[in-house]
Amino acid sequence: MVVTDTLEFGHEDRKQIYEYVERHGTVDAEETQERLGLDPGGFRHHVAILKRDGRLEQKDRTLRVTIDGGAEEEYVSEDLEFHIRPARQEDLTGIVGAIRQVAEEKTYIEAESVADEIDHENALLRHNELESRMFFVATVEDEVIGWVHLYAPELEKLSHTAELTVGVLEEYRGHGVGSHLLSRGLEWAGSNGYEKVYQSVPSTNEEAIAFLEAHDWDTEAIRRDHYKLEGHYVDEVMMAVEL
Repeated sequence: MVVTDTLEFGHEDRKQIYEYVERHGTVDAEETQERLGLDPGGFRHHVAILKRDGRLEQKDRTLRVTIDGGAEEEYVSEDLEFHIRPARQEDLTGIVGAIRQVAEEKTYIEAESVADEIDHENALLRHNELESRMFFVATVEDEVIGWVHLYAPELEKLSHTAELTVGVLEEYRGHGVGSHLLSRGLEWAGSNGYEKVYQSVPSTNEEAIAFLEAHDWDTEAIRRDHYKLEGHYVDEVMMAVEL
């Protein structure tokens, strides 16, 4: 399922199942059926249709939302071999840890808020009538070493835009991981109909600004003294790229 798909289900029970799974990230099928109070036969029928339509996927007894993110890719750079793939619900803890570690090294307020949100919700990927959220991860030996995240509100006037955050753990920088993550995120955004991707960073995060500028992002605006960091006012640099 791509995020431009219209969320139509054709049956209220089917809609109820999808919304429950989407809200919780990963669920046990039998437990979901019991919690929703649905007939077991009808529940299995609706799940089969949701799987057929590419809205849900099932592994053993576990259900989760399906968002088409493409295949896993392998990269080798000097002495580092890493993979980039669509994130899965089980990556949530690794992503939160990576974001918070990067945020400690360099001020990255937007990413920090993303980590807080997914940690609080305990749901990684989202696609509902209000918002869509997609993650890709870079991994080394199945450990998350970087991420790219895209968030898009499902509002008609903003439906062509998506917000992006991207980061790589310090010890894995210099191998092109961040560039490949950014490229993968922008490729996904373009294929899903987004025309513009943006993010904001404090002016003190010169490394992030230089990284984005090197990938053809432009500074659209600066909000003076927008952040207060360790008692000092810091400008917000609002950057974007047209797809």
